[in-house]
Amino acid sequence: MKEIKSAAIDDKFLDNLMGIDTGKIGFYSEVKQKIAELEAANQSLRTKKSELQAVFDAIGDCVIIYDQDSLVQYRNQLAPFLFPAESMIGTDCRVLFHPDRAEDHTSCPVGRALRGESCQMSFSIAKRGGKNLYFDVTATPIADPLAGNQALLLIRDVSERRSQELQLLQAEKMSSIGMLAAGVAHEINNPMTSVAGYAEALQRRFREAADLCADPRLADFPHYLEIIVREVYRCKGIIDSLLSFSRKSEGALGRVDLNEIINEVFELVRHLGRDKNVLLEEKLFAPLPPVHGDACALRQVFLNLVLNALQAIEGKGSVLVATAVEGTQIVARVIDTGSGIPAEMLDQIWNPFFTTKVVGQGQGLGLALTYDIIKKHDGVIEVQSQVGKGTEFIVKLSPCQDK
Repeated sequence: MKEIKSAAIDDKFLDNLMGIDTGKIGFYSEVKQKIAELEAANQSLRTKKSELQAVFDAIGDCVIIYDQDSLVQYRNQLAPFLFPAESMIGTDCRVLFHPDRAEDHTSCPVGRALRGESCQMSFSIAKRGGKNLYFDVTATPIADPLAGNQALLLIRDVSERRSQELQLLQAEKMSSIGMLAAGVAHEINNPMTSVAGYAEALQRRFREAADLCADPRLADFPHYLEIIVREVYRCKGIIDSLLSFSRKSEGALGRVDLNEIINEVFELVRHLGRDKNVLLEEKLFAPLPPVHGDACALRQVFLNLVLNALQAIEGKGSVLVATAVEGTQIVARVIDTGSGIPAEMLDQIWNPFFTTKVVGQGQGLGLALTYDIIKKHDGVIEVQSQVGKGTEFIVKLSPCQDK
């Protein structure tokens, strides 16, 4: 019994000595446990943050989060590639969405999301070289009672889809133009045939009746009839071209000398250059390899381009047509010193019925037909322009492959 009592006394002494009866060691043990739990929670948060950042960066669209002051707070990896300056941390939303206006309460997706409104919209920006990029935006508000609302923006590059839509639209319009051209051509062809027939009948009458030729009052009539017949057949040739286009005919394909085509076009428009005080220049590379194509169609291409160049010049100016061999291609350039084309319109000039000319000076079909002809020749046509300085059209075709 004495030994047992002594042992109990020793345990109590040890408890007092260790401070267990006062709870000190228990308190420290609890704190240590809490610290371990916090460290584990922090590690879990860091892991979750890394996982969310990986998901954030793996999204195939540009993601930007704006804070309550409309400043960029976060962005994923794609954002700097699409918008290197516009998506920098701390950048205001107006730099990307409305650079010309300090505030835009109606069309800015960031402002609408910060007001608690989800919205979708599209916008475009012009890059260097005049190419437009198109984007779809989905803006979603993020409610945060402590830090204020935030705006989550998902931005998708739809430039390629937009380009395909424009090409499809152009193809549909060209098909409609073909049907329209066929109907108009048939309607015009009949009366033109009648005009030509009666004019030729009068020519025969003058040849057969000597008394008519002797009448001084009718002295000019044979010449007038000759002009009428010539111009009627010229109109019929144009109508036949429209019918060929509506039938999507390949035309007469053969070896074509572009230098010869350009010389013929210059002969047709030289008087316009004199009337407008515009200098027409040729710098033709010789000998230029021939291209495989339709001479009539290519003549129409360069006639359209030169006429457009002349119409773009107000007052004195110049139009230069140059040919060259560049690598494996035959290249022809039509360069004018006219008013130029705004960058936002460069991707629209090939659309049928789109024109920058005043009413009555053009229907917006010339460049659409030009684009179609060059495409059928497996060629490429490009445009470069600066407002106030002029425009350059570049036609690239492949030379004939000699067998």
